[in-house]
Amino acid sequence: MTDPTHRGPCVVIAGGGTAGHIEPALALADAVRRIRPDARVVALGTERGLEKSIIPGRGYQLEMIPPVPMPRKPNVDLLKLPLKVRSAVKTTRAVLERVGADVVVGFGGYVALPAYLAARGRIPIVVHDSNARVGLANKVGARFAAKVAVAVPDTGLPKAEVVGIPLRESIIELDRPALRAQARRHFGLHPDAPTLLVFGGSQGARSINNAVSACARRFADAGIGVLHAHGPKNSLAVQDVPGAPRYVGVPYLERMDLAYAAADAVLCRSGAMTVAEVAAVGLPAVYVPLPHGNGEQALNAKPVVDAGGGVIVPDEELTPDKIAELVVPLLTDPRRLAAMGAAARGTGHREAADVLARMVLEVIEK
Repeated sequence: MTDPTHRGPCVVIAGGGTAGHIEPALALADAVRRIRPDARVVALGTERGLEKSIIPGRGYQLEMIPPVPMPRKPNVDLLKLPLKVRSAVKTTRAVLERVGADVVVGFGGYVALPAYLAARGRIPIVVHDSNARVGLANKVGARFAAKVAVAVPDTGLPKAEVVGIPLRESIIELDRPALRAQARRHFGLHPDAPTLLVFGGSQGARSINNAVSACARRFADAGIGVLHAHGPKNSLAVQDVPGAPRYVGVPYLERMDLAYAAADAVLCRSGAMTVAEVAAVGLPAVYVPLPHGNGEQALNAKPVVDAGGGVIVPDEELTPDKIAELVVPLLTDPRRLAAMGAAARGTGHREAADVLARMVLEVIEK
């Protein structure tokens, strides 16, 4: 319910579904509160998205609306879409009125589309897109938005301003050298050995798991340790080699800040949020884009790779031999690690959250 005694602005964020939408939205929410402590931030979400647990856990009010997933192929769901959109817009409009929204900030996905349509002509809209290729919801929202912000140039959105991807303060301010010893102890890693961090998203990636774990003996022989998040539904069968740095497998990384601090390089997918975080903390990376979709993951990593902060390996070329060929020389060359890390850090927009927050607050003031 709207608090009649509250005089600060009310910012409604719509970024549910996946972590790639939720995390930038929450980074913006934190930045709004830093700049305007009297501001109230309300998030929109659905029962099916990760936001159901993540957003309340970060201390923000969550209002549920019906999801409007876009069918990828012509089918019976496409015929039902207009009815679903109308229902979702009606529900969302009621939420916006009840919380006293002053602005709606959308980050794409099936939560953003009904938010844009419900706010159109009533409440100012700000659109942010993290990807090199823009999704349908943000293409729609950008047509009647007061401001459009993007992570990279040349997205095709009208009047877009490049601001980067809003990141958590814990990532932006991460002091990897200061946390290194603590991080290595936390994961049971060798305190001094060059260490590779491996992850494939919150659910893991089978091709990455299989190829990297098959390279375990070569890592051990080269004196390289590994921290490998394989996904909660997967497992790894890797035996430690006596006297060699450990190969540590975990289902999920609760403390990404410590994982980044423990690592000297990363092997991972190249979702927009992942690329932004890895670059921001200054880690060299081997990016393995998803082999399906519209090719946006390769585009996400391209600016970092072009700057010399990483390399791209297509999923179909990811073999133990390819990993050994790339990773072992990199992790055993401190000067190259430092140069690639500096190049990666130079591609980021570390101030993105604050820039976007000021943009949002200016839209309210106007």
